[in-house]
Amino acid sequence: GQLPTWLQGILLRNGPGMHTIGDTKYNHWFDGLALLHSFTFKNGEVYYRSKYLRSDTYNCNIEANRIVVSEFGTMAYPDPCKNIFAKAFSYLSHTIPEFTDNCLINIMRTGDDFYATSETNFIRKINPQTLETLDKIDYSKYVAVNVATSHPHYDSAGNVLNMGTSIVDKGKTKYILFKIPPSVPEKEKKNSCFKNLEVVCSIPSRSLLHPSYYHSFGITENYIVFIEQPFKLDIVKMATAYIRGVNWASCLAYNKEEKTWFHFVDKKTKKEVSTKFYTDAMVLFHHINAYEEDGHIIFDIIAYTDNSLYDMFYLKKLTKDFEENNKLTSIPTCKRFVVPLQYDKDAEVGSNLVTLPSTATAVKEKDGSIYCQPEILCEGIELPRINYDYNSKKYKYVFATEVQWSPVPTKIVKFNVQTKEMLRWGEDRCWPSEPIFVPSPDAREEDDGIVLTCVVVSDPKEAPFLLVLDAKTFKELGRATVGVEMHLDLHGLFIPEKEVKFDTE
Repeated sequence: GQLPTWLQGILLRNGPGMHTIGDTKYNHWFDGLALLHSFTFKNGEVYYRSKYLRSDTYNCNIEANRIVVSEFGTMAYPDPCKNIFAKAFSYLSHTIPEFTDNCLINIMRTGDDFYATSETNFIRKINPQTLETLDKIDYSKYVAVNVATSHPHYDSAGNVLNMGTSIVDKGKTKYILFKIPPSVPEKEKKNSCFKNLEVVCSIPSRSLLHPSYYHSFGITENYIVFIEQPFKLDIVKMATAYIRGVNWASCLAYNKEEKTWFHFVDKKTKKEVSTKFYTDAMVLFHHINAYEEDGHIIFDIIAYTDNSLYDMFYLKKLTKDFEENNKLTSIPTCKRFVVPLQYDKDAEVGSNLVTLPSTATAVKEKDGSIYCQPEILCEGIELPRINYDYNSKKYKYVFATEVQWSPVPTKIVKFNVQTKEMLRWGEDRCWPSEPIFVPSPDAREEDDGIVLTCVVVSDPKEAPFLLVLDAKTFKELGRATVGVEMHLDLHGLFIPEKEVKFDTE
């Protein structure tokens, strides 16, 4: 096929790539050593390259020829030959664990720099052209967080907004929202953007020993949307996980009897909206988009009724008959919540405060809290992306993978949240990754542009490929086959050529 002539730049992707080191194997697919890969578009040609992230974790494991650094689903132990003192000491030092820098989930940009990220306090700077691994940044040196999300937001001024959980102060567990400026006027020394990091606000955890797990959050023009779900980390269990010989994933528990709380932080005042908004128990990983309309905050998320998604990816389950044997017990559901920030304070108890045309409701309870029920937009989509120019604005389109009851995507879709229409692309034995929308340079409409996705093929005779679709019609424009084995990945981003500081060689 033909690629649009304007498509110039680099698609960067990240995900787990190596699951066996020497005689040791990771327990979980999300633990694998990070493999970066990129597609560079130059004058109608596509160049592919991939490289393992040379994290400290990678280097230690390769040197020892076994897994020596613990990951979320795999606890690693020191050499059994070491003496008893060393062992006792290492048990103690794991109370607040020294986390891995195996940054395998996403790519984040700050100013002109790009970082591989995961959910620990470490991120790794990378060169987007050569995929070389550069500086290691420890968030906890600049802000008191032990974990942070791998799905930051970017505002129009180029700031990065992100969230992390602080479990350092015993009994003061909180969620911290922070802002990283793009660069600093006087171009100080390196990492100046982190030195100028600013805490926007903190939200105390409802339970000091059981903070909520979260993978992303939402932003509107004036608010930050954070969802505190009853899928929680048990800090005491986590502190003793190493001694008990279990992984950290086993310290997460979902309580379906509890509520899910919505927090809205005003960006200007940095204060949380005082009304208590909540909904039923749910588990969510991905926010899609959020915006404000007539005194309401509208936000779209993908939610589950349980946490079976994580369990599906234990490697002992990822066998050749994986498709037949593994079924999600909860299908991902795209939900729209409509939350009235401004409402009649004298409204009757039991009345629905939503005044926009939607089947979503927000009902006033006796104690003044507001119980929200969503409008169901569709089912069976994951890894959602939008045209990011429409982030925090009213929008129409979600680009996503279609998953049905198995967690491995079989199709990619374009879903219209207003009309509920869905366009699909799929081929037999093809497993596409998260689709990324790239707007055309003269875009007038939200879907003017193309969609890029990496497709892994389960037929060993067929090569994997990068697929380019017209975002409007969802028709194929072209594909670039890759002559090496390609892995399923997680997330990534597209860097237009003008934003890559190309080396002049």
